[in-house]
Amino acid sequence: MKILVINGPNLGLLGVREPGIYGNTTLASVEARLQQVAAETPGCELEFLQSNHEGVIVDRLNAVMTDAPVDGIVINPAAYTHTSVAIADALRACSKVPAIEVHISNISSRESFRHESLTAPACLGMIAGLGVDGYEWALRALMTKLNK
Repeated sequence: MKILVINGPNLGLLGVREPGIYGNTTLASVEARLQQVAAETPGCELEFLQSNHEGVIVDRLNAVMTDAPVDGIVINPAAYTHTSVAIADALRACSKVPAIEVHISNISSRESFRHESLTAPACLGMIAGLGVDGYEWALRALMTKLNK
């Protein structure tokens, strides 16, 4: 089983960017924790992508349907959550591959422009507001879904 973990713009700055909202944990630490979780399931492999560029994310999602397939996707589109029809469409294009959207903060309790997710309707579900632990919950939920 191969799971793609995508992080959008500014998430490479986790641990230093607005720690009051996003905490002090770095993206490298999040990825290391996810590797530990994946190791609990024999044959589970993770691929990580962090990009500040919408097109890079869209290209990788498109590749899911062509030359770089995966079995599931965990995605934190970050600011693109609220603006990117392109990422939403790319997720819909690979709709046979279950995706779970993650947000470190509770987007519904922040500024009004963050309340709507354009990308969540293209996903199996969304986990928000649980801090970086949301990544682990998303991965575990996805692995459970894929093992059924």
